[in-house]
Amino acid sequence: MASITAMGAALLAPMALAKPKQPSSVKPPNFIIILADDLGYGDMSVTGSRAIKTPNIDRMAQDGLLMSDAYASANICTPSRAGLLTGRYPIRTGLGWQVIQANDENGLPPSEVTIAEMLGKDYRSALIGKWHLGHVAPYWPPTVQGFDLFFGLPYSHDMKPLSLYSAGDGVEFTQEDVDMVRLTQRFFDRAGEFVAASQNQPFFLMLALTAPHIPLHPHPDHHGHSAAGDYGDVVEEIDARVGTLRQQLEQLGLAENTYVFITSDNGPWFEGSSGPLRDRKGGAGWDGGYRVPLVAWAPGRIAPASTSNALTMNIDFLPTLAALAGRPLPANVAIDGKDISQILHHGGPSPHDELLLFDNEKVAAVRTDQWKFVARSYYREYDIPLAAMGANLLFDVRADPSENYNIAARHPDIVKDMRARFERARANFEPLARHVAPEKIPIASPKPAPKAEPMP
Repeated sequence: MASITAMGAALLAPMALAKPKQPSSVKPPNFIIILADDLGYGDMSVTGSRAIKTPNIDRMAQDGLLMSDAYASANICTPSRAGLLTGRYPIRTGLGWQVIQANDENGLPPSEVTIAEMLGKDYRSALIGKWHLGHVAPYWPPTVQGFDLFFGLPYSHDMKPLSLYSAGDGVEFTQEDVDMVRLTQRFFDRAGEFVAASQNQPFFLMLALTAPHIPLHPHPDHHGHSAAGDYGDVVEEIDARVGTLRQQLEQLGLAENTYVFITSDNGPWFEGSSGPLRDRKGGAGWDGGYRVPLVAWAPGRIAPASTSNALTMNIDFLPTLAALAGRPLPANVAIDGKDISQILHHGGPSPHDELLLFDNEKVAAVRTDQWKFVARSYYREYDIPLAAMGANLLFDVRADPSENYNIAARHPDIVKDMRARFERARANFEPLARHVAPEKIPIASPKPAPKAEPMP
């Protein structure tokens, strides 16, 4: 992984294995997940960006844990968010297909158990920012899924009509016009109010930003500052506000009893950097659409200057937060995520033997610790089922994180194992698809070249 090591901050330096001190408080810990929208793997200076400066996030990583092999559960936002909140591959929730549009009437089924519902009434829970898991009854507002407070948007800010909503206990359900330039500021301000109001009881805050998803609307205080244009300005505003939130936690005496996670819902779209990774958001089986930055900060619990290349996915949040809070997992529900608290606290190995990457409702790739088997890609308008066509694309992602060189011919035993994993995953999950399309080889025969016309 020399190319990633060169990205800065000794990304794959040995994990600090010193056992963190035990927190003095017996109160269950607080949890904050800061979820950026379309933030790329290479869009923070701690992960290699030279054009975007993120000193506050960098300091969180230096004082906590930087994870290099964290994945989103989808390469687009609706299914990824469903996976994060439920701990389940999105195809199980019925939201594995595309993203919810403004005129859609589907959403996260009420039968699904979210992190907020798992934590229960012992926790005060808020979702501030973008929901994008259904904006009509019975999926709306997010307070129907265990959140005590919602302040945010129903879906992406490039969809119309668009309003900013408030809902929750003691809050009148309201909507208002959206000031796009100050939207990130308002989300962080409301998050700060929630933290201050909840400081005497355990809380869970899902701060689901709309930035840096396009269109970009830099705040005047940050506009024109970044060498990465408006995109960089927007990311640098996020960084500045992360610093303010950290300062608030420290001033309120909450830092040593709070876990803060900073990550993204998928890879970058038309702007942003996927670092050394191949492809971008929506890019079938390649890592650039799925692998995301992940910083974890919890003073006294997570050793400073820690790094880990253990495999994780955003479906791990629910079982991990359950373990940290001493809560049981949802009963009679298949949970695909794993408890990664040993990674957070002690630098343990990944509890995952494999991770599955889905492109819509098709298995697109299988990742193990060293190997990646890519089953789907795109070429122009074609969705190419490479594995179904008999192709074996095998990559040693520890040595070749960019997935540039297929070494299947050199490792037939590994190919046999990875293909078996792929076929097993297809058999287990693809029957759950809501949008069934027959697998075929969608490549037309080349047309004959036209006859050359004589020059005039």
